[in-house]
Amino acid sequence: MKRVRIFLFILMTTAVSSAFAVSQPSIHFEVSFKEPQAHYVEITMKIENIQRDFIDVKMPVWTPGSYLVREYAKNVEGLVAFSGDHAPLATEKINKNTWRINSGKKSALTVQYRVYGFEVSVRTNFIDDSHAFLSPAGTFLYVDGFLELPVDVTILPYVSWSKISTGLAPVDGKPGTYHAADFDILFDSPIEVGNQDVFTFEAAGVLHEIAMVGGGNYDSDRLKKDCASIVEEATRIFGVNPNKRYVFIVHNYQSGGGGLEHLNSTVLGASRNGYQNERSYVGFLGLVAHEYFHLWHVKRLRPIELGPFDYDVENYTTSLWIMEGFTAYFDNLLLRRCGFLSENSYLQALGSDINTIENRAGNQVQSAASASFDAWIKYYRPDENSANTSISYYNKGALLALMLDLKILAATNGEKRLDDVLKAAYETFYVQQKRGFREQELQTLIEQIAGTSVSDIFDAAYTPGSLDYNRYLKAVGYEVIDYNEGRELPDLGITTSASDGRVLVTGVSRGTGAWDGGINVRDEIIAINGERLDANGKELNRVLQTAAIGDALQVLVARDGKIRELTITLTKDTRGSFGIVPLVNATPEQQRLGKIWIGGR
Repeated sequence: MKRVRIFLFILMTTAVSSAFAVSQPSIHFEVSFKEPQAHYVEITMKIENIQRDFIDVKMPVWTPGSYLVREYAKNVEGLVAFSGDHAPLATEKINKNTWRINSGKKSALTVQYRVYGFEVSVRTNFIDDSHAFLSPAGTFLYVDGFLELPVDVTILPYVSWSKISTGLAPVDGKPGTYHAADFDILFDSPIEVGNQDVFTFEAAGVLHEIAMVGGGNYDSDRLKKDCASIVEEATRIFGVNPNKRYVFIVHNYQSGGGGLEHLNSTVLGASRNGYQNERSYVGFLGLVAHEYFHLWHVKRLRPIELGPFDYDVENYTTSLWIMEGFTAYFDNLLLRRCGFLSENSYLQALGSDINTIENRAGNQVQSAASASFDAWIKYYRPDENSANTSISYYNKGALLALMLDLKILAATNGEKRLDDVLKAAYETFYVQQKRGFREQELQTLIEQIAGTSVSDIFDAAYTPGSLDYNRYLKAVGYEVIDYNEGRELPDLGITTSASDGRVLVTGVSRGTGAWDGGINVRDEIIAINGERLDANGKELNRVLQTAAIGDALQVLVARDGKIRELTITLTKDTRGSFGIVPLVNATPEQQRLGKIWIGGR
C-alpha cells in the first residue's frame, strides 16, 4: 500500500510538473533573408502560453549605449498575426511602436513582419546582398510586460552566406539557434551574418572572436596580439573578467569609425585600408580599448538610472560624464600602459581634449552633467549653433577623470588612483549589491579611498566653464601652458567651407565680431572691403593677416538670394593653443608621482 501511494504521488507530481512546464510562456524568433539586396530581413515571432484577450507587441525606440530616440518602428512593414491553427488574428497599431493583437486567449500565436535596414552605423540595421548586421533593439519585438522572458533566436543565413557572429549563447544541438536569458540581453547582443573573416585569441582567460566585415589591409596576427594586450591591461584594473567569450564585430568601410559597447561584444567601425598607417592603427586600438573598457564600466558598473531600461522613452542620467568620460580617459591611458603611445603622444592626446573643450564657446554655457542629461536632444542632434551652446561629456568627462586620478595619486602618495576606485565600485555595487550606483555614493567611495574630499571635481562637473588643470597636474610634475598666451591676433569669428566656387559660412562663434555684426550660417561671403573673395577663401585669410583688432570690415554676403553688406568689427582671437609639458624644476616627489601616473612599459 505504501509503495502504491508513493507511486501515485510521484505520478501526480510528474504530471503537475509537466503541466507547469508546458504552461510556461516562451518566445522564439526565426530570422531569414528573402530580399537582402533590397535591404530587408524577415522575422517570425512565435509566442506560446501568454493567454490573454489581447497581446501588445512593441519595438524599442532606442538602443542602450546610444542616447537618442531612433524610432526603430519606422522600419517595420507588413506585420500580421496568426493563431496556432493558422487563423488570422485582428491586429491594429495603437501607437508609434506598439501593435495590439486580438489573441482571444489563444495559447499559441505567430507574428510575422519585415524590417528595412540600410543605415551605416554601429546602432542601426544594415542589410545588403553581401551581409546583414542586425541591431537587436531595431529588429526584435517584445511582448509588453514580458521583458524578463527567455528567448531563442534561429538565424537562417541567405543562401550565399556561411557565418554568424554574435555574443548570444549558441543552443547545443541546434545550429544557427541562440539563447538569451531575457530581452535585455537579446537587445544587447548584435548579430552579424555573412562571410566575415573570423579569427580568435585568448586573453585574461577569455576566448575572444574578431569578425572582420568588408575586408581590409589588417594583419590578423598583429591585431590578436595587440588586442590581447589591451584586454589583459583592462582586466588588471578590475581584477576579474566577467566573460567566458567576447566578440568584436568590425565593419570596415572606405572611411569609417565609431563603436558601441555591449554586454559581451562590441561593434566597431574602421577604415579598411587604415591598418597599415600607424596613426590610424593606433586610433583603431584606442576604439578597441574604449569599447572593451565598457564591459565593466557601463555594462555592469553603471548609474542607477541606466538599468533596468524603459525601451519606450528616454532614460535620463547626469552621469555620462562619469561613464563615457572616464572611459575616454582610460582608453588612451590603456594605450600608454600597453606601449602603443609614447609619453609625448599621450600628453598630446590629453592636450587635444583640453583644446576641444576650452576653445568651444559652449563650455561657458553647458556643464558636463547637463550635457549628459541633454544627450537625448543635443549630443546626437547637433546643429549650426551647437558649438556655442554645448560640450561633449566625453572630452570634459575625460578631463574631470584626469583631475580625479591626479588628486587621488597626490593624496595617497601614489598608493591609490582612479583604477582602485573603479575596482572597488565594481565590487561594491555590481558584484555585492547587484545594482547601479548614485553619484553621491560614488563620490563617497572615492573620498574613502583618497582620504580627501573630491567635491571640487564633482562640483566642476555641474558647473559650466574652464577647469583648473594645473591645480592637479602640478602635483605630479606637469602643467598646461597656452602657446597663444600674449599673442594679439584678430578674429572674424566664422568658419567657412568652399562649395561650387563659393565661400559659405558654416559656423559663427559667440561673442565675436561676426556674431555681433549679424553674419549667419549659410551666408555666402562674396567680398570684403570691396575685394572679391576667391573660391578657396585665400583672400579672406590675407585680409585677416593684414588687419588689426578693432578694424571694421565691410563684408558683402548673399543670403537667400539677396545681397547684404554688413559691418563687422574684428575682435581679439581668444582661442588658446594648449599643451601639457613637464614642470620646470619639478621636485623629486612630483617626478615620482608623475612616473606612476604616466608610466608606460
